[in-house]
Amino acid sequence: MEAAPPPSAAGKFVVVGGGIAGVTCAEQLAIHFPSEDILLITASPVIKAVTNFKQVSKVLEEFDVEEQPSTMLEKRFPNIKVIESGVKQLKSEEHCILTEDGSQHVYKKLCLCAGAKPRLICEGNPYVLGIRDTDSAQEFQKQLTKAKRIMIIGNGGIALELVYEIEGCEVIWAIKDKAIGNTFFDAGAAEFLTSELIAEKPEAKIAHKRTRYTTEGRKKEAGTKANASNIGSALGPDWHEGLNLKGTKEFSRKIHIETKCEVKKIYLQQEFKISKKKSLAFPRDHHNQTLITDKEIWPVYVELTNEKIYGCDFIVSATGVIPNIEPFLCGNNFDLGEDGGLKVDDHMHTSLPDVYAAGDICTASWQPSPVWQQMRLWTQARQMGWYAAKCMAAASVGDSIDMDFSFELFAHVTKFFNYKVVLLGKYNAQSLGSDHELMLRCTKGQEYVKVVMQNGRMMGAVLIGETDLEETFENLILNQMNLSSYGEDLLDPNIDIEDYFD
Repeated sequence: MEAAPPPSAAGKFVVVGGGIAGVTCAEQLAIHFPSEDILLITASPVIKAVTNFKQVSKVLEEFDVEEQPSTMLEKRFPNIKVIESGVKQLKSEEHCILTEDGSQHVYKKLCLCAGAKPRLICEGNPYVLGIRDTDSAQEFQKQLTKAKRIMIIGNGGIALELVYEIEGCEVIWAIKDKAIGNTFFDAGAAEFLTSELIAEKPEAKIAHKRTRYTTEGRKKEAGTKANASNIGSALGPDWHEGLNLKGTKEFSRKIHIETKCEVKKIYLQQEFKISKKKSLAFPRDHHNQTLITDKEIWPVYVELTNEKIYGCDFIVSATGVIPNIEPFLCGNNFDLGEDGGLKVDDHMHTSLPDVYAAGDICTASWQPSPVWQQMRLWTQARQMGWYAAKCMAAASVGDSIDMDFSFELFAHVTKFFNYKVVLLGKYNAQSLGSDHELMLRCTKGQEYVKVVMQNGRMMGAVLIGETDLEETFENLILNQMNLSSYGEDLLDPNIDIEDYFD
């Protein structure tokens, strides 16, 4: 007969996942409960720590992310114990989690922060690479040194950065939208940035301030780590720093974009020969649309839904992520969101008692503020991890807690193509229907400002370049002031808008 499950009071606070959400959550719990051991279970030998955190305004924050050996976390917080192992099973009824190394840990409160994994356009094809974490970015660099042409599938942040950073290699970029960067921009902003793609890149690389600790050295001594593709946490905006993304050819940038299409079929060299189909040469001239058959033989071929076929050395799949819920499902009845994440309420609590979730693995299922939406980004991983820890702490001592202010307004600052990019609220008019209007101001090569208005109120904004408008716009969105009387003056560069609204 099995022993009765121990009372949950005997358990600890346990956090699963060494990415931003998990580490932030563990750190906060360690601060709340300095005399208790906090367990952090992670499959990777390095963790992701937030450094140089700056609160830029009420909700905008900037920080760097550093990969560190987990021992550094234990040094900073002596009550955090890192267990370097994957999770085998969650037994939620017994409040117990089993790890791959054969041990089991009883928890009183558990937070799942296992992130997400790349959604690959096809599994098990050696010519298809997903880029999601440091390991896969390094693998990509190795492959690229031998490549003459690659194909990039996808339209998110990683695809955008990749296309901009790769040199000396032909790039064919297939996107399902009409314009690039669809998750972040509308066509106008995309156009503003596309002109940068065609421009020659400045020689001077702007130095970034993130330092890196890589897993390379550790891996060699640890022997082959469990299938490397399963671990590692998400990359962020500077992920290509320190990687030399140069192919074999001697030019800086050659990009061809195929819009409104997806991958129909992938052929290996032999299969393609047998199919007797023809592939296309790299389109040399934007104006001359004649299609020329390719003379070269490639290791892999991609047929797109627009009927075009291109050969290449390898394919980069940058088509988004899938929440990494697999290890926790067996025997547990979690409510799942439509995007495959663990549903959480406004206290980051899943549908199972004492189990919380934060970051990419979860799906926000509360009634959100009208100007907030979930996006699987570093900033939200940090905010959710931090808030989940506060909720777990409050619940364990029977306190109630208010929803954190960071969920009042969506706010994200990042860099694309060396421009500062700030996204606020419903910056792409998400879920506003046709009942909204846009106001634009654009100076080529310098700045792009777009505001989303509804019933005279500002609902969102995209700011590219050094606009200095983020605080003013953040306030206008938060206080929902009626701006009808200002009309177009709102974006007039000769009017100092801040003076109006201080």
